[in-house]
Amino acid sequence: MRGLTGEGPTRPRTTARAAIAATAVFAAVVLSAGGCGTGGTGARDEGPARADSTAGVAAPVASPSRTPDRVNAVRLVMADPAVSTQVKRELEPCVADEYPVDVSYGNLTGGAVDDVVVNVLTCGDAVGVGSYVYRDQGGAYVNVFTAEEPPVYAEIDRGDLVVTKQVYDRGDPVSNPSGENVITYRWAAGRFGEEYRTHNDYGQVAGPQPSVVPDS
Repeated sequence: MRGLTGEGPTRPRTTARAAIAATAVFAAVVLSAGGCGTGGTGARDEGPARADSTAGVAAPVASPSRTPDRVNAVRLVMADPAVSTQVKRELEPCVADEYPVDVSYGNLTGGAVDDVVVNVLTCGDAVGVGSYVYRDQGGAYVNVFTAEEPPVYAEIDRGDLVVTKQVYDRGDPVSNPSGENVITYRWAAGRFGEEYRTHNDYGQVAGPQPSVVPDS
């Protein structure tokens, strides 16, 4: 679930998986997208309608949010005053122009345009150092959520924001945490509020281990 992306348009993630951030609005850097072609096959000629057919009244359907033009996540994070100086300093390309950034698009806040979730990772071991949610407001992006307590990773899960924070006991190496806290947030009254959380302990082998007796 970790990947490298170029500084250019990032590919939206398909997986669905953090303290309220600053409310300052800053201009989003959005890459131009090609025009979307529209078309259709037109109405099918099936002859006159049957006399006994009745016209149904269509129920109002809520319009789905629109997926925005793909953002330049690196520039978005670097221009965000809510992102810490440390995260910005560490956000450098790992290989060539490939940055350790994951981007997801989805409807988290009920807006007309999909929200953008950005995870900033480390190059070496892909540890999440910052997770951010941006909401479109009049053509500009507002930071509405920030989590910078590594290791952290945010995802979209059926309209909710799910943030995973790994837990380490004393002496645990970075590659082997003892467990994780999974926190689900839901947008209400203009902010993300915690709905519930779960804690998972990773499998640990306890007690003395049987010795292996070599064949004689």
